[in-house]
Amino acid sequence: MRRDDRVQQEEPSASHSKTGTSIESQSHVGKAGKKCPVMVDGMLQNGPTLDIRAADGFLRDAMSIIMEEAVNKATDIKEKVCEWQAPEQLKELLDLDLREGGEAQSKILQRCRDAIHYSVKTGHPRFFNQLYGGMDPYSLVGRFITEAINPSIYTYEVAPVFVLTEEAVLKKMIEFIGWKEGGDGILSPGGSVSNMYAVNVARFHHCPDIKELGLSGMPRLVLFTSQECHYSISKAAAFLGIGTKNVYVIPSDGRGKMIPAELEKKIKQAKEEGAVPFMVNATAGTTVLGAFDPLEEIADICERHNIWMHVDACWGGAALVSRKHCHLLKGIHRANSVAWNPHKMLMAGLQCCAFMVRDKTGLLEKCHSAQASYLFQQDKFYNISYDIGDKSIQCSRKPDAFKFWLLWKAVGTRGLEERVNRALALARYLAEEIKKREGFRLLMEPEYTNVCFWYIPPSLRNMSEGPEFWKKLHAVAPVIKERMMKKGSMMVGYQTHENKANFFRQIIISPQVSREDMDFLLEEIHNLGKDL
Repeated sequence: MRRDDRVQQEEPSASHSKTGTSIESQSHVGKAGKKCPVMVDGMLQNGPTLDIRAADGFLRDAMSIIMEEAVNKATDIKEKVCEWQAPEQLKELLDLDLREGGEAQSKILQRCRDAIHYSVKTGHPRFFNQLYGGMDPYSLVGRFITEAINPSIYTYEVAPVFVLTEEAVLKKMIEFIGWKEGGDGILSPGGSVSNMYAVNVARFHHCPDIKELGLSGMPRLVLFTSQECHYSISKAAAFLGIGTKNVYVIPSDGRGKMIPAELEKKIKQAKEEGAVPFMVNATAGTTVLGAFDPLEEIADICERHNIWMHVDACWGGAALVSRKHCHLLKGIHRANSVAWNPHKMLMAGLQCCAFMVRDKTGLLEKCHSAQASYLFQQDKFYNISYDIGDKSIQCSRKPDAFKFWLLWKAVGTRGLEERVNRALALARYLAEEIKKREGFRLLMEPEYTNVCFWYIPPSLRNMSEGPEFWKKLHAVAPVIKERMMKKGSMMVGYQTHENKANFFRQIIISPQVSREDMDFLLEEIHNLGKDL
């Protein structure tokens, strides 16, 4: 029985205020030393309404379901990756309508089971669809802890552990970038937001008055990025009032890398037009091809023209922890800012995204602070430099670094390095297998763990490779993807690129993935598409 149910059995003895609000003095004590119930605005106020013992039972039952269905089964290779349902069917199955009355706990527990059952199991060894995947137990426990404590990481007083763990994680990531003098940073809610931070900070660095005066008094500011960059760069330009037409797109070579000579031309062109270049965005690990821009050459150009250099290493930043593969990001230490997402290959769990600047003058705080007096009092009893919230554009902010800190503590830097090395080795194995197998063709040799390839069904293998061939091949990948989703055997993405026909993009991340899974991938694609 809830406490308020017990209270309702007693007769309230309330005094009425002039406003009509019924308030009973808590100094009145009833029989057996119990305080009489208090009525305020028609609501009984006599102790909490939540029975913690009942909540404990529900939480234990729910955690049992989570462990069995979302952890054990969802990572079992014998189970399905997904249980596909069309949107209208799924709406019916989930009974999504919200009603006046609540439901019994048994019903709520069943809803938990249903939510897991019909969700895509991103921790499954054969989930290859995105730039994240797998299930790390230490990161998962870290998420359980932060969800249970439910802190907001704006001040040390409300999130002491999580402020310090964020500081420790950022410090170590900055070491891997190679900023010997240190730097500053913050965890953001996604790589897209990190890139938006980069555009905003770079603009503020170039035009500090913009924070107070706005765009009206500013010159025409322009930024530069490659044609292979993440779409968040153009979104940031639109969101921040720069305008997408002021994003100069630099051609990439056949492997998807920015061409430095073309960047130099575009910068000169912008200056001749009377525009003011303020930022270059380089990409370390493009979304589709996994390409790494030539950072050293780009840095030379940025220094020559006094332009802020940002590196979007959201995907490729993990290579920094590998002594074998860190050369992919050679020159990143010369960047002014870096975005890096440990929730991708390092498996810190969504979301864990760091934005870092090679600056120790408080640039982040100068750019974003609003100095809210109810949070950032200057006369606190502790060192207020640990009140980090004014560096962020957010107020409430989740402690996303903690799960990565716990994971890093558990496996060590060597364990993270091994994950990266193993993933790249498996990508190399898959690429070699594709070359051997009839009906499979690589787009290009992979530089990272993005393995892009076509599957050519038997009906097209003897066809001349003219427009009709590519038209027919373009239709193959979508049908195979539909079949694998409805079967639930695996998930791998496909897309077009420039004028190329649809191809598969296989992403390798999780240490749960094995050589056998790579073989299964190719065999399953053939089995699903051999009749096309």
